[in-house]
Amino acid sequence: MTIETGVALSRFTTLGTGGPARAFARPESVDELREALAWAAAEGMDAVSVGLGSNLLVADEGVDALVLKLAGELAAVEVDETILRAGGGAANAVALHRARAAELGGFEFACAIPGTAGGGVRMNAGAYGGDWAGVLERALVVSADRSEWRTPQELGLRYRSSDLHPGEVVAQVEFRLEPRPAAQIKATIAELQEQRKAAQPTNKRTFGSVFKNPEHELSAGRMLEACGLRGHRVGGAQISPRHANFIENADGARSADAIALIAEGRRRAREQFGVVLEHEVQLLGNLELPPAGEP
Repeated sequence: MTIETGVALSRFTTLGTGGPARAFARPESVDELREALAWAAAEGMDAVSVGLGSNLLVADEGVDALVLKLAGELAAVEVDETILRAGGGAANAVALHRARAAELGGFEFACAIPGTAGGGVRMNAGAYGGDWAGVLERALVVSADRSEWRTPQELGLRYRSSDLHPGEVVAQVEFRLEPRPAAQIKATIAELQEQRKAAQPTNKRTFGSVFKNPEHELSAGRMLEACGLRGHRVGGAQISPRHANFIENADGARSADAIALIAEGRRRAREQFGVVLEHEVQLLGNLELPPAGEP
């Protein structure tokens, strides 16, 4: 395994922004992942995994950390009876394809989540009434000094979050699915993809949902729309005219432009509705939002 320096992370994020990583590696096995994490610990450096770069906003000046892109067996997918086994770096689209081919259902909701199996564990990713907590059997969590299998309860999965700590990487994931005809799975996926295409800017560069939905009668998107933010632009980034809980790279956006939009959305939601929105997107590097205060 080679550790590189100065790798531009804009190549690995769905928004297409972000500066270089201080160090970058592509571990292909659990042993290589442990080796990389141990190296970072010895260097006094944080270690993070980027997955497919969705749900991620990287600082324009880069990241003073070891950035990991899981590959090889850590991105492979296989089926064992009703267990779908995926590397932490496996794309959800690949895992879903394998599940459908094996006539295993329950993972169809993942067609709306453009990420990886491991990233889904960290955020308890979900869509259209399904989430990782509902189908996860266990996940292999690796850090610099240990690796262990954890159940959903041990992972502390809850709405769009978990108890995983910085420096812990999900290397492998096991989903327990149920037998279902391939035609039925295909039909469900087609229906969900049509709903997503109708409501979200699927043909634009975004990092996915900006904010978690609050405990309010309005979703985050509806709240931001009511604040008049559809199409609002800062620099090369704009709040999507189609769905206000998405930020698009309209023309040469920087991460700083996106941060300004996030801050403005949170400010307006607090002023108009008395709600402090919590961002769902993960911030990597020296990125900070102004204090939100209390409603």
